[in-house]
Formats: sequence, structure tokens, C-alpha cells
Amino acid sequence: MTVWSGQWTADRLGARLRTTAGVGGLVAEDLVGMALRRNPRRAHLLVSRVLGKHVPTDPRLVHGAGRLLGALVADRLTGVPTGLAEDGGALVAAALRGDGTASSRLLAALDVHLPGAEDDALVLGYAETATGLGHSVADQLRAPYLHSTRRPVPGVTPVGAFEESHSHATSHLLLPEDAALLAGPRPLVLVDDELSTGATVMDTVRALQAVAPRQRYLVAALVDLRTAADRAALAAFADRTGVQVEVVALVTGEVALPADALARGGALVAQHGRPPVTAATRPVEGRAATGWPDGVRDGGRHGFTDAERPAFDAAVAAVARQLRPGLPRTAGERLLVLGTEELMYLPTRLAAELATLLADDGVEVLFSSTTRSPVVPVDEPGCAIRTALTFPAHDAPADGPGPRFAYNVAPPAGGTPFDAALLVVDDASTGRDAALRARLAAVVAGPVTVFTVPSARPGTR
Repeated sequence: MTVWSGQWTADRLGARLRTTAGVGGLVAEDLVGMALRRNPRRAHLLVSRVLGKHVPTDPRLVHGAGRLLGALVADRLTGVPTGLAEDGGALVAAALRGDGTASSRLLAALDVHLPGAEDDALVLGYAETATGLGHSVADQLRAPYLHSTRRPVPGVTPVGAFEESHSHATSHLLLPEDAALLAGPRPLVLVDDELSTGATVMDTVRALQAVAPRQRYLVAALVDLRTAADRAALAAFADRTGVQVEVVALVTGEVALPADALARGGALVAQHGRPPVTAATRPVEGRAATGWPDGVRDGGRHGFTDAERPAFDAAVAAVARQLRPGLPRTAGERLLVLGTEELMYLPTRLAAELATLLADDGVEVLFSSTTRSPVVPVDEPGCAIRTALTFPAHDAPADGPGPRFAYNVAPPAGGTPFDAALLVVDDASTGRDAALRARLAAVVAGPVTVFTVPSARPGTR
């Protein structure tokens, strides 16, 4: 019997998940596990099984789950349901339960429901966790995209900023190359992996109404686990502000926590929160690779329009073909593609392309990403975070340097390491990512290839 990857934490915190609705029969435990958060404001971290942030995941499922969320958004925006939600949710569930073809079938089904290119909504994803998820939602809508960032750009003045009160890293900047991207009355779709209270949504709407007011907001999340009081608070806020705020999610439910959950969490962190033992480093074996075309954006930090998608898609396909000869080719081998913090979408798409290219060779490709989230690893099957690599920041964010993490990349006790890894960084990491490369090389059985892409900067295309 498979143990739910949140059971260990939930049992000790006294937490319980309850599902009230889910597309295609999905339940909350399908989409999230649970771990201990190093945060005085919240004891638990819900760990997505389809996001590719803390858990190495089939990249086609990562992209497909995001696009399925985009299909739900399209249904709500148009008021004309496509009927895709139920079939799509069932395919997500099948993929999570080991059906090796379900992710590809999900993407194929979503392709059938792509609308014509239109510009009737703007999608905004939250850094760092939802930068890739938001882009996948925008892909399904064929809509322009922007994600918030914690990385300032010299000479670029933020159009707006907002806070994330419960997070370990709170400040979000909006840095569109064209400030007019945020202007106009079209609906704004706010994308996050988890909707837990709605506080960040309210702060975002306040900030945007001050610089680019509009009437309609739609919040899209993989899971919506707000309490009844939180739902009422968001509705009351929308009424006071004079805007419409709607919510869609693949799964809706609630997390029930006892009154002493924070105290229990603090005791568990004290017991299990010793710094993880990091394997001895070794030189990075492999190669440095480049080849991302000039003028093709790496993501949505400064905006991304539907007209830019064909060039991006072509670049992903070309780079995957370029990288393939240096990657595993033996049946049963596993390749990890590791993105870096806000750089999630490009490596997800690259990993998905490689998964297709290497499928005939019998090579499994999984995707994950580095993160700021400080979580306590506990090497138990019922804990969503079992191992951790720790290293210094590999970019230059506004709030300065600090520790960064890669979870479930090192094998658990008795587990098998990845046979090779492809680390995807942008050129802002140049000179800062040596520790990350060394930590990764120490836990991977074979070579680590480092692929560097140019970080788009306003005015340089």
C-alpha cells in the first residue's frame, strides 16, 4: 500500500485534509503532500505533486496540469465549458498513479481545445513558485503573461509591488518591459499553486488597482484550501473594493489544524530540524552548454506575448536536440532536469521535450527546481520532503543573499541516485552557482550538464 506523502507530518501536527470538489475525481491528497515548514507563522507546507518545485515530476504532467488549470480559467472567462475538466482531471490522477502515457494524452487533449490567439485576458504568476505554472496557464489561454519577481533590474522601475504575508520571502516586484501590458480593462488572471488564505490576492489587487484598475480578477490555483472565513473575507474585500474576484481550482477543500499546530510544529522542527548532512562535493563532470537563441525571452519576468510563443517553442525543440547526444541513452536510466528558482518554465518545457525524445531509449526524465522555501527534511515515506541540498543564492535578489535548497534530488536512504542531471541557469547566476553545481554533482551518479540561457532584460532585444 502506498503511503500518502503527507501522512507523517499530518499525523504529528494533527492536520487533516478535506476535499469538497475536484475535477475528474481528484482529491487534495492526489495533488499535495505535507512537510514541516521552517516558519514561525505557519507550521506546515503543502507540497505539490504536479508543480515540479519540491518533488521531481514528469515535466509533461507539470506542463499539462498548468494547462488544465488554464482550461478551467477559459471556461470561466467565456462562460462556455468545454467539458475538458473532468477528462483532464482523470488523466492527471492516472499519471500520478503510474500511467506512463497519461501525461502525453493530457497534453494532446488540451491541444484540441486551444482557442484562437486572442488578447482578452492578462495572466500574472507569483514568484517564485508559480512562475512556470502561470506561464502554462497563459499558454492554454493564448494570453500575454507576466510573473512577479524578487530580482530587480538596474534602470528598470517597478510598475507595482506587493507583499506575501505568510511567506519566508515577501516582496514581489512587477517589472514589465512595456508598462502598458498592465493597463486596460481586460480581466487579470492571478495564478498560484495553492490558495491558502487569500491574503496575498487581496494585497495584489490593492496594488494593481492603484496603478492599473480593472473590474474583473480571476484567481487560479491548483488547490484552493481556504477556510469558510477566508472565503468570506475575500468576498467582502471584493465588495468593498468594487471589483469582481472569482476563483477556480483543480481541487477545492480545507486544511483542518488544531489550535496547537504551531507549537507542535516548533517542537518537531527542534527535534528533526538539524542541518542536513551534505555529501562531500566533487568536481562537476560533464559540459557547459549554451545555444539559446538571441532575442527569445527565457520567461515572463518582463512580459511574454502570444506572438513570442512560436519562436520559444522552436528554441526549446532545437536546444533539446542539441543536448540529447550528451544525455543518458540506456533503458532504465533517469535524468533530472533542475530549474533554478524563478527560472521554471523554460526548463520544464525543455525537460518535457527531452522526455519525448528519450522515451524510445527507455530513459525517464523528471523535472524539479531550486527554491527559497526553508523546509525540514524527514526521511520517511510519509513525508513530502525527504532530502535536502543547501547552498548559497545563485542570483542577486532585492533582499540580498541567503540559503537556497533543492529537495528530493539526493536519494533517500537506500534509494537510487539519478544517473545524470541537466542544470538550467540564466546568466545572472554566472559566478554565483559554483556551490549549487558541486552539491548537485555530489548526489548524482553520472555527469551534470549545465545549460546557461541569457536572462531577458528590457531594451536588449
